[in-house]
Amino acid sequence: MIVNQASLKGLNVSYSAAYNKAFEGVKSNYEKIATTVPSTTAETNYKWLGQIPQMREWIGDREIQSLSAYDYIIKNKKFEMTVSVPRDDIEDDQYGIYTPLFSNMGESAAQHPDILCFDALKAGFTEKCYDGKTFFAEDHPSGEGGKKKVSNLSHDKLDADSYEAARTAIMSITGDKGKSLNLVPNLLVVSPANEKAARLILKADQINGTTNVLKDTAELLVATELADTPDAWFLLCTNRFLKPIIFQKRKAIKMTSLTKDDDQNVFLRDEFVWGADGRSNAGYGFWQMAYGSDGTEQSQG
Repeated sequence: MIVNQASLKGLNVSYSAAYNKAFEGVKSNYEKIATTVPSTTAETNYKWLGQIPQMREWIGDREIQSLSAYDYIIKNKKFEMTVSVPRDDIEDDQYGIYTPLFSNMGESAAQHPDILCFDALKAGFTEKCYDGKTFFAEDHPSGEGGKKKVSNLSHDKLDADSYEAARTAIMSITGDKGKSLNLVPNLLVVSPANEKAARLILKADQINGTTNVLKDTAELLVATELADTPDAWFLLCTNRFLKPIIFQKRKAIKMTSLTKDDDQNVFLRDEFVWGADGRSNAGYGFWQMAYGSDGTEQSQG
């Protein structure tokens, strides 16, 4: 191939098509556990977290609910991936061997929100949420005046008893007025190693010869992103507008190129560069909507 701007433009179209096709072909799961929140600055303060407003009978003046009791900030991070194609390979008509690489770039870009959100879920045992406690903790302030200490953390391995305890814990949570938040968990997230145990709980007619009263009480999501924490499992309430995880999107991932003769990479290294970059991050919404276990202990049920 004769390398000029016209041929490079055509090559860019070809590589972009491979990138976009792969990107669009990825089936993401992050939206099942996370709410996407657009961001327009370097960081976003979710100071309104801390209360789940509820309707009340209007007697006398309106009761203005304070939504700035906490200071929880998610800072956007920059992410990128870059590849180069030597001029010699283009001149020698070897440019086609790089097409799969651009397809892989497209897949990686599409999977990036999944990685961020499931990494945040796994990190919930050590990373803090809006109330200053780790997202999964034994002593979240709850109830009227925040005087009650509530746990959404377990160490039990996944079985029917530990699952039932998690479900009861979420549904028993009350708000700052002491009334039920009416949260019903609907999604069980497990690693591939826990898939069998999860399917037994949610799909079997019987467990150990006894009618399985937990059948179909939640949907199952087997997340390969949890493969490095095979014993951990999570029960989530994802049927509200705000899900337990927040995916904060500042700038969507986009592919660009440096293919002009006076671009530094072309002049100094005789190679053409394509790269994809974006800005985003993931953090935590309401801990009340999530229950997590690291699965390090046998259930006591």
